[in-house]
Amino acid sequence: MARKAKVEGDARFTPKRAKNAIAVAKVLGPAVIPVVAPYAVRAAGAARELYDRYQARKLGVAVDQLGSYTGRGAALHARIAGLAEGCRDLERSEKASPADKSFAREALGTLEQLSATVRAAERMPAARRKSAHRAVAGELERLEGHLLHRLGI
Repeated sequence: MARKAKVEGDARFTPKRAKNAIAVAKVLGPAVIPVVAPYAVRAAGAARELYDRYQARKLGVAVDQLGSYTGRGAALHARIAGLAEGCRDLERSEKASPADKSFAREALGTLEQLSATVRAAERMPAARRKSAHRAVAGELERLEGHLLHRLGI
């Protein structure tokens, strides 16, 4: 008797329970789908928006610019773009010395080469791509340090 009680209380999904679930879904499905669908679409849109904001924040760019930075080197491309903007600001600054302006021009050339390197690394095998990305990240850290020093930060 104890064994029978255990079997009846067993919560396994049996073929009979599967048939019952399908029958219930057939009856309720057409009535529930029109009610639930708009909420599901709205929830999916909200989830996508949250994910896009997360990605943009992670890359350090605005949400509307997120489409410009894709692929495995997206974070590096975003860093390169931000650093290039900083160099252009330094170059246009009235307070910048000729040495600062020269640095900015040289850095912009280097950033163009780094951007090309990241684009080329997209088609490399994983080990080589990671190595190239590490090298680019190291160079970006060096340039960022110099730029911040020249900006007095």
